[in-house]
Amino acid sequence: MICRKVSIKWLLFIGLTMAVLSFSTGTTALAKSQKICTATSNAALEACRSGVTSDFWIEKGKCNNILDSDAREECKADAKDERKEGGEECQDQKEARLDVCDLLGEDPYDPQIDPANFVDPSLIGSFILPNSYFPITRGKSWTYEGGGEIITVTVTDDTKLILGVTCAVVRDVVRVNGEVIEDTEDWFAQDTAGNIWYFGEISQEFEDGELVSLEGSWKAGVDRAKPGIVMKAAPQVGDAYRQEFLLGEAEDVAEVLSVTGSATVPAAACNGDCVVTRDFSPLEPDVEENKYYAPNIGLILEVDVETGARVELTSHN
Repeated sequence: MICRKVSIKWLLFIGLTMAVLSFSTGTTALAKSQKICTATSNAALEACRSGVTSDFWIEKGKCNNILDSDAREECKADAKDERKEGGEECQDQKEARLDVCDLLGEDPYDPQIDPANFVDPSLIGSFILPNSYFPITRGKSWTYEGGGEIITVTVTDDTKLILGVTCAVVRDVVRVNGEVIEDTEDWFAQDTAGNIWYFGEISQEFEDGELVSLEGSWKAGVDRAKPGIVMKAAPQVGDAYRQEFLLGEAEDVAEVLSVTGSATVPAAACNGDCVVTRDFSPLEPDVEENKYYAPNIGLILEVDVETGARVELTSHN
């Protein structure tokens, strides 16, 4: 009887141990096979759909308070149309995010930032060579024109500390008919390898001189926002990278198409030595741009892939 009891206990112990090992192994395998990028895309889809549904019910509630019956029903019909369009846009964004997953892979996006790996912005252009295609040397400025807008970009002497990294403050001002419609501070940093990182921006939009929106603003380290690379030190065809990442707010991605591009604009030209990128964002699935970067100058041309509209460099110092 004693031997029998021991055998039963031993068998139970072995069975339990094997079950635990099996569960542990299965969990590990699941973790390894999990598609993080796809899961993130699915989460964003649900958030988008929830937002569309919330907006619909708010609009419907507003419609209920219209006294005229015909106007009330028209309001509700408009709300339904907006809900349908919003749902389609959510799905388009998901498909675009899945395309990004195919391009970048399924791994979590979580760049590890060590301030020791970044240079002092004040030394760029003197003791430290600037990135040839994206020089953030103090005092440099570029002026662009296109679509009725004049855009002035200036590397200021100001800095901003983000995640322990001292970033250069670059001011981007957009004018239409002499009136400022957008005034943005971008925060860039150059690492010791020469790559240019984007740590965020504060974007101010104006109408008739009044501030109307801060949409698009984000800062690395706030609300789980993460920095990205805007230009590599030695770009190669096929390179693809996130330029920024705050899910639902800032998701720009770039892919290097060529390092032997050619383009001519009023203030510059490149003959077989331009870096050409494809820039896009899942937040705007229908918008895609090709950008041309000339060595020792920087961005000289943006071309809307669908419309062919151009934003050209007209002067630089």
